[in-house]
Amino acid sequence: MTAGFVTDTRRLLARHLCQALVGGLLLGIGGLSWATPVTLNLKDADINALIASVSEITGRNFIVDPRVKGRVSLVSARPMEENEIYDVFLAILAVHGYAAIPGDKVIKIVPAANAKQDDVPTVDQRETIAQDQVVTRVIELHNISAAQLVPILRPLIPPQGHLAAYGPTNVLIVSDAAGNVDRIATIVARVDLASSEEVEIVPLRHASATDVVRVLSSLSDSKGQAAAQGAAAAGNQPKLVADERTNSVLLSGSAKDRLRLRTLIAHLDTPLEGGGDTQVIYLRYAKAVDLVPVLQGVSQNLNEEGKAPGQTATGAAQAVISSRAGAAGRTDVNIQADEATNSLVVTAPPDIVRSLRSVIAQLDVRRAQVLVEAAIAEISAEKTAELGVQWVVDGSQGGNLVGFTNFTLGQSLTNIAATAAAIADGDVSSASNIGSGMALGVGDFSGRNRFAAIISALSQDGNTNVLSTPTLVTMDNEEAEIIVGENRPFVTGSYTTTGDGSSNPFQTIERRDVGLTLRIKPQINEGNAVQLEISQDVEDVIADTAQGPTTTKRSIKTNVLVEDGQILVLGGLIDDSLNENVQKVPGLGDVPLLGNLFRYRKTVKEKRNLMIFLHPVILRDPVAGSIYTNDKYSYIRDQQIAARQKGVALLPEVQSPVLKTQQAVRANNSLIDTTPPPQPLPKPKSPPAPQDNPGFNNK
Repeated sequence: MTAGFVTDTRRLLARHLCQALVGGLLLGIGGLSWATPVTLNLKDADINALIASVSEITGRNFIVDPRVKGRVSLVSARPMEENEIYDVFLAILAVHGYAAIPGDKVIKIVPAANAKQDDVPTVDQRETIAQDQVVTRVIELHNISAAQLVPILRPLIPPQGHLAAYGPTNVLIVSDAAGNVDRIATIVARVDLASSEEVEIVPLRHASATDVVRVLSSLSDSKGQAAAQGAAAAGNQPKLVADERTNSVLLSGSAKDRLRLRTLIAHLDTPLEGGGDTQVIYLRYAKAVDLVPVLQGVSQNLNEEGKAPGQTATGAAQAVISSRAGAAGRTDVNIQADEATNSLVVTAPPDIVRSLRSVIAQLDVRRAQVLVEAAIAEISAEKTAELGVQWVVDGSQGGNLVGFTNFTLGQSLTNIAATAAAIADGDVSSASNIGSGMALGVGDFSGRNRFAAIISALSQDGNTNVLSTPTLVTMDNEEAEIIVGENRPFVTGSYTTTGDGSSNPFQTIERRDVGLTLRIKPQINEGNAVQLEISQDVEDVIADTAQGPTTTKRSIKTNVLVEDGQILVLGGLIDDSLNENVQKVPGLGDVPLLGNLFRYRKTVKEKRNLMIFLHPVILRDPVAGSIYTNDKYSYIRDQQIAARQKGVALLPEVQSPVLKTQQAVRANNSLIDTTPPPQPLPKPKSPPAPQDNPGFNNK
């Protein structure tokens, strides 16, 4: 070594001290500096002594962590300036696993493993800093995912360093020596490049883009999972996407893959031979006959040349709607519906067929169902009170009866006299002619001056509580109807025909349903609202007369909007009436106390309350339908079990029918019990009687 020497730490410190004294004499004690370069050669020197020497040479203040220990060696071939000495010092610390963390006034020297958790400087690519200085840098990526680079760059970071990815902003956070951080940034810059893959759009004329993509995707899958995984890892996996609106295929991949795919698409996009414009489209939910008018109108709008209005032909098996060409060169579109297979047969150019397929796919969807429960509740109360006397007097010698006072209930004079006589003889059943209650008959029924009187008193209370809950399930926008009642005859006319001296009377009768009728047509709106078109009639027979039955009718016809599961009252009828009737003999009926013998009073109090409630439930999937069905199924089965437990009085060996359990229905796939009845066990045969043996003496 030229002008160099090998010394230990003490000799180095002594040399530095001599230089400091000489410099202090020349420049003053307060301005220590090293104007001349210094050559450092150390061998097995204490690292703390080196830190002290560098502090004196560079004028920097250090705080040394107690864990910083060891001996260092340094070989220098030439003198170094102050900045070079500090860079060499940082390199020595890095080699021995330590790091210097700069601060405002002091520099902390700590183990490198703890440096990333301290206040290390955060830098960018424009800053110049010592290569061995521990720094933190945020590297932004533009073309690739930061999370994908972490496993690749992790082996390049020492254990005491730090590397992480932040997905929301797609950046890498690196904390390590500045030189290694710059190297990582250079690698990232070379990797984070825009892909060389291009996207091509291949329009199709004859084939369907969706079908072509499905065929090519199946071809790629058939090459094997290993090859596909290798291509995906390398980022060279070609991609195909179908655009149904423009009937085009989007290709993404290398130039070689795109060329191969374009060739395959060109072979597939060829017109079919032999009337290939006819296709059969099977429907899943919609009715083919209902879709024909809609598709015919759509096909007319799609045809560029314009079409004449189509003609509709209806039949038991198919409905045909076709639009014919009005001039040469115009395209014909023919749409037929086959009810047997619920399918559409479409004959049209490929572009119109593709458009019709798109419309059919949006119309042929599963529709929700609506369960509507209607509760008809009627509560009525009736109170009746009657009190009075009815008189009959014989006013002539011919035996004719003349009424002396009031007559009620449409009774004739003869009936009143006969009833009074029967009551007087003890025949209480005859009082039914004047109603129930207490009746007393008095008078002279066989003398010359006959008279009769019926004293009646009646008090009657009646209560009615009727609850009817018809339930209907129907599809969206489909009308449903339920009728629960009787079919009664109503006389509409009476005629008599004569001929040959004989008459032939006859009547014309019309039969009509009397009972409960409910018609609904639900329409599910956006959200959970249901618009209901409702027509409900409640008709009852209250009396049968010679002219025919007498009925009462309550009817509601309305449109309402109800939320799913909401209970809504449709309407009601409330009656509250009080009828009081007084019949009396003028003059005599007004006499106090005695007038009660010539007066008849009747009071009727009626109160009726009828309300109709509605409860719709939307059944969007089979699970919802099963829930409501299971509840009602279990209710009916419980009622049948209760009836079976009571038994049949006159037929003890007969059991009332009971529905099967739901588990048994699912196991046997049938609601009907197909289990054969148990057969009676055969009676055991009696042993044969012993036969006489001639060889023995049978006694």
